[in-house]
Amino acid sequence: MSKVEIFDPAMCCPTGVCGPSVDPELTRVASAVFTLEKKGFNIKRYQLTTDPAKFVENSEVNKVLHEKGPEGLPVILLNNQLVKVAGYPSNEELAQWFDLTPEELNEKPKARLPINLKKQ
Repeated sequence: MSKVEIFDPAMCCPTGVCGPSVDPELTRVASAVFTLEKKGFNIKRYQLTTDPAKFVENSEVNKVLHEKGPEGLPVILLNNQLVKVAGYPSNEELAQWFDLTPEELNEKPKARLPINLKKQ
């Protein structure tokens, strides 16, 4: 099974999907990661602000940071191999890595709300 690790730049929150103006690319990535996690796939995101040790411990990521600085982020590893620098994977790339169709990553999560119809 594939393992994907996303090393994000410093952001205001774990997904970067917050604040007054939300970057659509971060929304897409957050949604794809959420879908993959719910399907049981091995995908992890690390943020420079909250997980600095992960950036230091990984020699590939550390090398990118030394050569390119924070402009080299995000860094994407597939099975511990560097596959992308300074950009997020497309849904097509993620689908290929996890043997899915891109459409499976475009599915919107279904909210499940409990409804109690009994009178109190």
